[in-house]
Amino acid sequence: MIKTDVLVIGSGPAGSSAAKHAALGGAKVIVIDKKSEIGAPKRCAEGVSKAGLADLGIEPNVRWVTKELDGVRLVSPNGTDVWLTSDEIELPEAGYILERKVFDKYMAMDAARAGAEIKIKTLAHGMRKEGDAYVVTCEHMGELFEIKANIIIAADGPESRVARWAGLRTATKATNMESGIQFEMVGVEMEKKDVIEFYFGTVAPGGYAWIFPKGDDIANVGLAVITNDTDKTPYEHLKDFVANCPATQNAQAVEFNIGGDPVGGMPKKIYDDNILVCGDAAGQVNPLTGGGIISGMKGGMHAGIVAAGAIADGDFSEDRLEEYDKNIRDDIGHEIDKYLKVKDYALSLSDEELDSVADAFQDIQFEKVSTTELVKNLIKVSPKALLKLGKLL
Repeated sequence: MIKTDVLVIGSGPAGSSAAKHAALGGAKVIVIDKKSEIGAPKRCAEGVSKAGLADLGIEPNVRWVTKELDGVRLVSPNGTDVWLTSDEIELPEAGYILERKVFDKYMAMDAARAGAEIKIKTLAHGMRKEGDAYVVTCEHMGELFEIKANIIIAADGPESRVARWAGLRTATKATNMESGIQFEMVGVEMEKKDVIEFYFGTVAPGGYAWIFPKGDDIANVGLAVITNDTDKTPYEHLKDFVANCPATQNAQAVEFNIGGDPVGGMPKKIYDDNILVCGDAAGQVNPLTGGGIISGMKGGMHAGIVAAGAIADGDFSEDRLEEYDKNIRDDIGHEIDKYLKVKDYALSLSDEELDSVADAFQDIQFEKVSTTELVKNLIKVSPKALLKLGKLL
């Protein structure tokens, strides 16, 4: 039996952030991950915001930044586009495109430097309550062993088993779980190579398609769909998108990625006696863009800080750990709620209404745009879209 103060299950960005801050707070920390290589395979379009990294105190590194971004292109079903640059409007998930296979390792290395012990290729099979602690049964290279921890931090992704083992209801409803699928491609012919592109409408029912440039003619090209909203598979939608999008018709895939993306916001409860849940496992994802790196790392940071404080106090109770819930909701909860409304509005629109909304944004200077001006344009091009917006708000 191995004993530790804090056991973090999952070494993605959220888990590594949790481990780092728990260790910096003086706790004895172990991190386990089932993968042989931290960061691989990637399940992400790899975009992060500059402000988000700054909030976390992380300096960009040329080893894991592949592209610096200057804006976003939003494309409606008929090809009408709206260009937004970073000096005009706050852009969620726009700033850098990462190389996740390198970034995730660097974040794990930060946790190790802070004092956390990392165990790779170590799978959690189950856990049981024992006194004021949890005992987790683990497997490494065919050998079973146990880790006893006063606090478990569940950072094991959108399909989190750990929270379920602890009796927490954090599972994402099918209507809020996007199925993401992506190629990394070469030969992509983008109009501008320093913007990320989002495509809306029936190209990706319940979600959107994207092109995220990684430099030269390389880009992540993918989409996310709600499978309940379509009779086609995500792969069929992606193949159609690649075949029909002018930027990708001559491109070739060199990597294939799949994964689930919880876009329904945070569950009601993400903590209990001896356990905290963070990252994708806690729905800490931007519901509009699907981006969860920064928000998940903030969840990990708050979980690690509270866990270390609880260890110092010798109190691992639900009442003590509730501080984490308050802190993370104060930090990112309002942003998640805001983008949930925007997502719900976008998904309520037909292809024709999406085209009309894109028309309403034509020739608007965003640094000078007012609500009155936007409403006037929507009235002209689509009263129905404006009515739906009013009902949502």
